[in-house]
Amino acid sequence: MKLFPRSQKVLSLPELILFRPSLLTTHWKILWIVWKFSRTSWSFFLSFADSRNNLLQERSRLPAPGDADELSVIEGQIAWMVHIIAAIVKVRQVTGVSQETQELIDAELSARVLQLISVTDTGAHTQRYQELSKQRLDRAILIFVQSFRRSYVGDQAMHSSKLYGRLSELLGLNDHLILLNVIVGKIATNMKCYAESEDVIDHTLSLFLDLATGYMTGKLLLKLESVKFIIANHSPENFPFLAEYKCSRSRTTFYYILGSLVFMEDSPVKFRTFMEPLQQVALNLEATPDAAFRTDVAKRAFVGWMRDLRGIAMATNSRKTYGLLFDWLYPSRMPLLLRAISLCTDEPEVTTPLLKFTYEFVLNKAQRLTFDSSSPNGILLFREVSKIIVAYGSRILLLPNGTDIYGSKYKGIWISLTVLSRALCGNYVNFGVFELYGDRALADALDISLKMTLSVPLSDILAFKKLSKAYFGYMEVLFNNHIKFVLNLDTNTFIHIVSSLESGLKGLDAGISSQCASAIDNLAAFYFNNITSGDSPPSPASVNLARHIGECPNLFPQILKTLFEIMLFEDAGNQWSLSRPILSLIMTSEQMFSELRAHILASQTVDQQQRLSQCFDKLMTDVNRNLEPKNRDRFTQNLTAFRRDFRLK
Repeated sequence: MKLFPRSQKVLSLPELILFRPSLLTTHWKILWIVWKFSRTSWSFFLSFADSRNNLLQERSRLPAPGDADELSVIEGQIAWMVHIIAAIVKVRQVTGVSQETQELIDAELSARVLQLISVTDTGAHTQRYQELSKQRLDRAILIFVQSFRRSYVGDQAMHSSKLYGRLSELLGLNDHLILLNVIVGKIATNMKCYAESEDVIDHTLSLFLDLATGYMTGKLLLKLESVKFIIANHSPENFPFLAEYKCSRSRTTFYYILGSLVFMEDSPVKFRTFMEPLQQVALNLEATPDAAFRTDVAKRAFVGWMRDLRGIAMATNSRKTYGLLFDWLYPSRMPLLLRAISLCTDEPEVTTPLLKFTYEFVLNKAQRLTFDSSSPNGILLFREVSKIIVAYGSRILLLPNGTDIYGSKYKGIWISLTVLSRALCGNYVNFGVFELYGDRALADALDISLKMTLSVPLSDILAFKKLSKAYFGYMEVLFNNHIKFVLNLDTNTFIHIVSSLESGLKGLDAGISSQCASAIDNLAAFYFNNITSGDSPPSPASVNLARHIGECPNLFPQILKTLFEIMLFEDAGNQWSLSRPILSLIMTSEQMFSELRAHILASQTVDQQQRLSQCFDKLMTDVNRNLEPKNRDRFTQNLTAFRRDFRLK
């Protein structure tokens, strides 16, 4: 295997590794140690780098690229060279070495790559953006910039006078800001020229995102004219990848970056100016007749708009920035979302971006959804969310199952459940208001969500990971915050839901198992507090629960048996979570626990039964008949000791 590939007609191992540069890091760390003590190797590498750069520069002066195969070889060789340099520069970041010699060597190496940036996008090279070798080279440059940034630029980097002094001598780059201008120039060029290369666009945006979300680098970026241009001219005319459907997902990242930068300036005026192109898109869509809304042109415009807004919503990390976006959207823009989901329910390529924007918009991260005590915005937001979910759910349930049922139905259902889960537990809505004033928003959202979950067989819920997480996460929220809704269901539906929680307990996913345990704990605790030790007369919800359990008396015993089997015979990583519903279930009925104890003991050998009986006695030591936090913690400690002693042979 040669260090530098001679041909790209056959994908050799070196070429394949160019797609996975992480494989290079270890090897180049070793090479760095060798070169550190070998002037001959070091001189050879610098000489080789200069010769390749000169060849590339000569080609840039030609009116046409010339021999394409030969140029591909040169680009492949330089790509390897850049990967080597990136790995060597990264050694400082990984090991924390700060020796003057290494800084000077890093400066010499980095200068070779930074020179490339001014060459690869000039002259004849501008005709080669479709070539794979050119794309590999530019991605290698991005990897180098990432390594260099982490070592010598930004929040965690140390400002090296030796490195910047040498770069100033070689290239005139003497501080972070000048260097960032070069980097952003390359980022902007990639976004303009690689409209049809999703990989290069994603890699470029990843670098841009790292720069924009760093506190120091983000502030520095705002000083650059190139960044100001991007913020002021974020249109497909300037960045053609925004118009490419296959790059449409990259729009979310792009607008997340721009949103982060705009919000750093803390200026409502600049935000509104930034949003003007998106507002024009919205106005055009609102003026589109229903018949034309389902055309490819209109759908693509709407999907792009949704992806853009989702990125901006992701960038709102404070009450103030979220408020800017909320006021921009509500009430003027929200009808467009409802119209789109009503007209295009059967088209997942439209509904998925819309629902994903919604689930980002309702997420109360960093307490960004905090409204004034006199503000109705939390309630208004939930009403809009309810309209969207009801419109989608009521229509999707009427559609026949296609060959791709996950893509056509299940994906939209799990996103809808996630939207509701986030809205219901976001702590920015007083849900009692809806029933008090006869508003159906909450009831309708809960009703349609239940219908959507019941439309999916339990086997499918368990088979699709994302659907499974969304379903059980939603059930945890319902049993925690809206248990009366569950208890008011008919008995068959109630039994189906609770039985599905038992199935979730048995799964391999500890997160889902914990969610199911939490839901069961809330149910059993409600039974204990309102029925076992509740006051008279019982509430309607208590009466319903008693009726459900009366019609299916084995429900709680079976779940308790399952929980004990998991605790005793499996190595579950969420024992604390599983212990909570065990105590709640034991509290609901001492007889149920006694019968389970007898069943477990009977399944053991005679010589083990006496010892295990003592283990059961210790399990309830100092445990009182209540579900107070201290009592729960004591039981959890006893259960841990019980499990350990029970498993002893």
